Amino acid sequence: MAHPDLGNAPTPARALPAWLEDGRRWIEAELERVLPGPDEPPARLHQAMRYALLGGGKRLRPALVRLVARELGGRDEAALAPALALELVHTYSLVHDDLPAMDDDELRRGRPTVHVAFDEATAILVGDGLLTAAFERLAEEPAPRAAEHARVLARAAGSRGMVGGQALDLALEVTSGAPLSALEDMHRRKTAALFAAAAEMGAIAAGVEGARRRACAAYGLALGLLFQAVDDLLDVTGDAATLGKTPGKDAALERPTLVAALGLAGARARAAELAEEVRGRARELGFGPASPLHELSDFVLERPS
Repeated sequence: MAHPDLGNAPTPARALPAWLEDGRRWIEAELERVLPGPDEPPARLHQAMRYALLGGGKRLRPALVRLVARELGGRDEAALAPALALELVHTYSLVHDDLPAMDDDELRRGRPTVHVAFDEATAILVGDGLLTAAFERLAEEPAPRAAEHARVLARAAGSRGMVGGQALDLALEVTSGAPLSALEDMHRRKTAALFAAAAEMGAIAAGVEGARRRACAAYGLALGLLFQAVDDLLDVTGDAATLGKTPGKDAALERPTLVAALGLAGARARAAELAEEVRGRARELGFGPASPLHELSDFVLERPS
């Protein structure tokens, strides 16, 4: 779905914040469209799904699908289904992560979490509904693109990716002094795998294959590791009003983080290293400082929430 103002032209790096905001509006209009209406039975479940999905958020993962596709010469129409699917899967993961059996959090995106606003059983079903809706969206894609998108997303979201990362997170939380290698392996799975999928699905949407497609996945993985590094820092330095979620949870739950492993200064230095890796990955793809794929590293590094 081409935006009427920006069309499908490459995105100037200096316009990245405005373009990301445009991308947020683009995807949210489509998320509203694909969800069941609030009065469609079972109404309470559908109301809770809408509460979870339409309650704000940066929408960075779907924006990344669209941005990579556009930078590689693709069109917004081809990026739409994978962008929707990514955000549905991401939101499902947040709903389940917030459950009492997981992070037991009461605040998400500045509002009560789904199990607090509704109930725990409904929150579990909301996650189930959002996850299955993601693959329904991909099934509407033309073949063979639908199968490739579904394969990439399933791999990133499953036990070798995001779900496995959550399992490692729960296991590592009771282990003092978790080595940095184990911590970053968990980060690669839990957070970075979906970023890698977003960039790779953007390449698929643009019809890019082979080494260049793999390079896009590597770019997304580096960006996701940077995003998680900054997340660890913000849990220490941020506040609830800015973050939209409860700060200090990692320390309270004795979770392994970059800050716990390296100290605040060391974690900041590691985040700066990861930002340079993102820029290097962008250059490998042929996108220098004039490209938003290059600038995205600083945007993520400096994000306040």
